[in-house]
Amino acid sequence: MSEHTPSDGLTLDEQLCFAVYSTAHAFTAAYKPALEPLGLTYPQYLVLMILWEKDGVAVKDIGKKLFLDSGTLTPLLKRLEKAGFVRRQRDSADERVVRIFLTDRGREVRKTGAEARAGVVCALGGKESEIQELRAAVNKMREQLRAGAPRPT
Repeated sequence: MSEHTPSDGLTLDEQLCFAVYSTAHAFTAAYKPALEPLGLTYPQYLVLMILWEKDGVAVKDIGKKLFLDSGTLTPLLKRLEKAGFVRRQRDSADERVVRIFLTDRGREVRKTGAEARAGVVCALGGKESEIQELRAAVNKMREQLRAGAPRPT
C-alpha cells in the first residue's frame, strides 16, 4: 500500500542533514581499506592529520578541532598511544596540559594517508578545485549551524 504524504519537507530524501550524515559514513567507508591494515579508525586518522600539520598539540586543542569532548578523545588517544602512533606528554610549563606527539610510526603512515586521500579525490571525479569549493560550502554551513540559525516563531 502506497501512502501519499503531504510535501512538508519531512521525507528522508529531502533532508540535507541526512545527505551530509550518509556522506560522512561514505567517507569513512572510503578510507577504511587504507586504514584498516594499519589498525587505524577514521577518527584516529583525523588526529594524525592534525599532528602531521603541527606536532605536540594539546589534547584540548585536538578536541576543539575535531569537535570531540575529552570523554571521547581520551580513549581514542590512549589507543593510538598503545598502537605506537603517538606519545602523550605533560607540558613542562603547565602540568595540567597534555600534549600529543607523533612517534616514528605515526610519521611513517602519512604516506598511506596521502594515498588514501588521492583515492578519495579520484572517486569524487579528481577535480581538486571542485572538492575545495564543496569543502568551503560545507564548512560555512557547519559554522552557520554552530552559530545558531534563527528559529521560526
